[in-house]
Amino acid sequence: MKKRYISIPLFCLSFGTVTAQELQYDTLQTQQTHRIGEVVVTGTRNETDVRHLSQTVSVVNRTQIENAMQPSLLPVLTEQIPGLFVTSRGIMGYGVSGGAAGNISLRGLSGGTARLMVMIDGHPQYAGIFGHPISDAYQSFMAERVEVLRGPASVLYGSNAMGGVINIVTRKMQEDGINTNVHIGYGSYNALETEITNRIRKGRFSSIVSGSYNRTDGHRTDMDFEQYSGYAKLGYEVTDNWNVRGDVNLTHFNASYPGPASAPLLDADQSITRGMTSLAVENRYEKTSGAVSLFYNWGNHWINDGYAPSEDETPQDARFNSRDNMMGVSIFQSAQFFEGNRITLGFDWFRYGGRAWNRYVSGEKAGSISELVDKHENELAGYIDLRQDFSSWLTFNAGLRVDHHSRVGTEWIPQAGLAFHLPHAIELKASASKGFRYPILREMYMFPPQNPDLQPESMWNYEVAFTQRLMNGRLTYGINLFYIDGKNLIQTLSNPNGSGMLNQNSGKIENSGVELQAAYRIDSHWSVDGNYSFLHMENPVVAAPEHKLYAGANFSYKKWNISTGLQYLAGLYTQTDPEIRENFMLWNVRASFEMTRWLSIWARGENLLAQKYEINAGYPMPRATVMAGCNIKF
Repeated sequence: MKKRYISIPLFCLSFGTVTAQELQYDTLQTQQTHRIGEVVVTGTRNETDVRHLSQTVSVVNRTQIENAMQPSLLPVLTEQIPGLFVTSRGIMGYGVSGGAAGNISLRGLSGGTARLMVMIDGHPQYAGIFGHPISDAYQSFMAERVEVLRGPASVLYGSNAMGGVINIVTRKMQEDGINTNVHIGYGSYNALETEITNRIRKGRFSSIVSGSYNRTDGHRTDMDFEQYSGYAKLGYEVTDNWNVRGDVNLTHFNASYPGPASAPLLDADQSITRGMTSLAVENRYEKTSGAVSLFYNWGNHWINDGYAPSEDETPQDARFNSRDNMMGVSIFQSAQFFEGNRITLGFDWFRYGGRAWNRYVSGEKAGSISELVDKHENELAGYIDLRQDFSSWLTFNAGLRVDHHSRVGTEWIPQAGLAFHLPHAIELKASASKGFRYPILREMYMFPPQNPDLQPESMWNYEVAFTQRLMNGRLTYGINLFYIDGKNLIQTLSNPNGSGMLNQNSGKIENSGVELQAAYRIDSHWSVDGNYSFLHMENPVVAAPEHKLYAGANFSYKKWNISTGLQYLAGLYTQTDPEIRENFMLWNVRASFEMTRWLSIWARGENLLAQKYEINAGYPMPRATVMAGCNIKF
């Protein structure tokens, strides 16, 4: 390393930040190629070198997903993305409704309150009535990579992208051939995970078909979980410049909700079906590219809230039922009019909503139905996104969205930022972006606190990021600083004009923090990586840890691949009134051995320190667990 490079203290190996795509090396190859300037799609709709974006986009690639050996994508993101945390309550499955886990938070903004958006290939994925993601629907077998935009993405994606987006980019064969993978595993608490995936590419045609079945008895009584999932995508390249693709994703799960350990429940069961389908026509030329896509999401929910086994409580008379859907059209076209310039124009139309009701199966109302909500809302938006390079050392980014809601009105959403490309492989970025969220149907029309006069929430995110690559890319590190200022957050408070409670635009948010991440490729066999995030919240919320640290190491030699990681969390609120906070450390180990060209065996151990901890208040997590199995390729 030349002396003119900036010297880096050793602690940066555990406390630096760069986007994940700048961190990753191909652990299955010779380990010599570092991905510099990898292309992402989440930050601009069109393929863009991540170094030219003023916002932070982190990527978890397919190799990381496979090495994690998890049926769900979310545990992988919790480890790899600083500032992101996902709640859980057991060895497998998140569930919905009361006591559910799978709440995704980023920088203190939660998907459970519809302030964080999950997408599949750029299409929003959330329940039409409740507005939140369905965490059990995001399975590892469908993902080629996951791109996480840390910060508001409302200019491109509208409401619910207020705190950021998680975009699952689906898989595709790159070369002609047929590839089939079978994954089988069994472990603690009678847990079973299975998956089969077939991929085909022949000339201009490509396809992927996947199916999985997962189940567990759970580590507590009445905590069993069972899930069936399937995914299929077909694609055809009509010409060298035009292609069409369509896909469908379906998941059904049955889950039991055991209640808090101090007050267990009986008959608290859920039966949930979620589906997604889309069709897209895409074009790509040297100086212009774009797409027209249509999507439709739907869900059927059946929930029995259960009862406490005491003399005072009896089985519930009613069962909650809902059918929701979301459909939309997205059109965008990006063009380069002169050197270093890129302008994207886009149009979105969304329609979402559904019907929810209680069906009485016993008691005086047996056989009757009580309607809760039957509504749909529309959003119509147009946006422009501009990127302009000035010389080789500066990129300017700006965007503006005009978004109209059928009941709430019109919102203007701007953002702007600069990306400096400095000597010695240094990237310096600064941005200011607005995020917003329309009130969801549940807040406006369902249950006693409902208020149809609610207005949108809004926030501004100010961010500065520094990254650097050293030693020919073997060492990468950096740091992000951010400040969030939000207003009009929806809270349930005493009704100022009467009795009872009412949803009101009276909340504020003032969060600030530091996110650091680093990776070092020691040699062709060893690598280490780490990330750390600190979050300061003026008004603490559940599931947003104050300190979150991950340190991992990977060893690859011939037919062996072994990885291990330590994750430490401190100041994690499991309850805010009264305050309950948790501190704990988790140690995980994963290993695989390639016995033959077509057969490998694997094992993973989680919480091997057998920590006693809770993420949801009243729901103790399992101690040490193990899973083992095999992968078959043909």
